[in-house]
Amino acid sequence: MSVNIKYGASTWLWTSPFQTSSVEELFSKISALGFDAVEIAVEDPSLVDVETVRLALQKYKLKAVVCGAFSTSRDLTSEDPDVRQNCFKYIETCLDLCVSWGVSIFAGPMYSAVGKARMVPPEQREKEWQLAVINLRIAAEMAKSRGVRLAIEPLNRFESDLVNTAEDVLRLIKDINHPSAGILLDGFHMAIEERNIETAIRLAGDRLLHLQVSENYRGSPGTGQTPWDSYKAGLEAINYQGIISIESFTPANQDLAAAVCIWRPFADSQDDFAREGLEFLKSHFNK
Repeated sequence: MSVNIKYGASTWLWTSPFQTSSVEELFSKISALGFDAVEIAVEDPSLVDVETVRLALQKYKLKAVVCGAFSTSRDLTSEDPDVRQNCFKYIETCLDLCVSWGVSIFAGPMYSAVGKARMVPPEQREKEWQLAVINLRIAAEMAKSRGVRLAIEPLNRFESDLVNTAEDVLRLIKDINHPSAGILLDGFHMAIEERNIETAIRLAGDRLLHLQVSENYRGSPGTGQTPWDSYKAGLEAINYQGIISIESFTPANQDLAAAVCIWRPFADSQDDFAREGLEFLKSHFNK
């Protein structure tokens, strides 16, 4: 694949929530392991010192993507206007972090709260869809004014009832109809929802701004049933020039592990998880 492909690791592999005290240890480790980029998961912006992160990114020569965390208190499709406003404030803060850190992509399932998966009448689903469209158009304009793009992520059916597939998110992007609204695809969710990985990537096309990968069971790339040849064919077909980021979660944080249903470790250590996953990705995609 193109030499412009970069490899990243999510801070969620090691810690939650990401905070200032984690920066030096994490960024030095991610750089030493051979990654080009760090995906910074911002759960609570108040825990993060902006300048410390900026200097560490420079020190370790790491590119970055900012990934949002969308809970029930940050839901753009909530019926409660206060909840929607709280989500806008959070998005604005994250976009300002992007500017401070020289980051061009803010990513995540920002249309709704993670875990909002219900059987609702079609008219309610349509109402929530329109809320997502209207509010994400506003968020996209906020991003544009800062030189940032939104990478909107489909989630599997157990975590969202609104946007599950590449086809879903492409329809959402077309309805938003804003140049700053793009797509994030996550291999874990695609393993559940997509009939064909290559087709999903081709469908996203030049709107694909960021790619997260793990194995079908959330393990380290190369250890499961993922059709990596389909990834390679799809990414080559669309001439993908972005970051391929390993995203999974540490079982050491019990609250986080419970939220994402990780009941056992997937490697001898999280460092091994990242190291072995990166080695596999480079061996597969750098041919």
